[in-house]
Amino acid sequence: MKVLGIIPARGGSKGVPRKNIRNLCGNPLIAWTIEEAKKSKLLTRIIVTTEDSEIAKVARAYGAEIPFMRPKELAADLSTDMDFLTHALDWLRDKEGYEPDIVVTLRVTAPLKTAAHIDEGIQKLIDNPDADAARPIHESPKHPYKMWKISEDETHLEEFLSKSFTGFDEPHNLPRQLFPKVYVHTGAMDIMRRRTIQELKSTSGNKLAYFFMDPKDSVNIDSEMDFQMAEFLMSKRLENK
Repeated sequence: MKVLGIIPARGGSKGVPRKNIRNLCGNPLIAWTIEEAKKSKLLTRIIVTTEDSEIAKVARAYGAEIPFMRPKELAADLSTDMDFLTHALDWLRDKEGYEPDIVVTLRVTAPLKTAAHIDEGIQKLIDNPDADAARPIHESPKHPYKMWKISEDETHLEEFLSKSFTGFDEPHNLPRQLFPKVYVHTGAMDIMRRRTIQELKSTSGNKLAYFFMDPKDSVNIDSEMDFQMAEFLMSKRLENK
């Protein structure tokens, strides 16, 4: 079985400029994902898709393959996962005749994921033949029943979800233990069958399998505060080793 790991790493990050190659505990951020991908027992190929020559150089230095440079128009702020995935799969098929069975998107911005997480996700999809994709989840730290929106006239707060949906009066004043559990995708990775991308034009498909990741392994860097949290947790992990 061919299992392709794709590491997307564009150069135009806004929240944390140049974060993909910023130093985190002694290594460029992207290196942590490359190193864990190389330890995976189930990935059979690892590539990086980037439009940035500096990122490509760093990725190669840490052992990742860069078979092509991503077109800049597919690395804009509003570019989607489907954009770079479709480009990568089309290029590999047309130029190499290579078509993987499973595709794993590995986020550079989740540096605390491990090879064990990667393999668990791949195995979850293999073990669920009816599933189109699999994603890591953990329980949401904030329950949507307690969320607010600003009124149209911008004068006051309103419950984001109405009582007709939640079934509760003033859920914001109630303990969350009364509510159904809600989960969020960690963002560390997506595991997909190739046909899910090419035929269903989706990264989740119609049936989505799941597996759990500990929140401390799931920090996703979107801001400077996130970066500092990831750096703290990584340093603690390295000390324990």
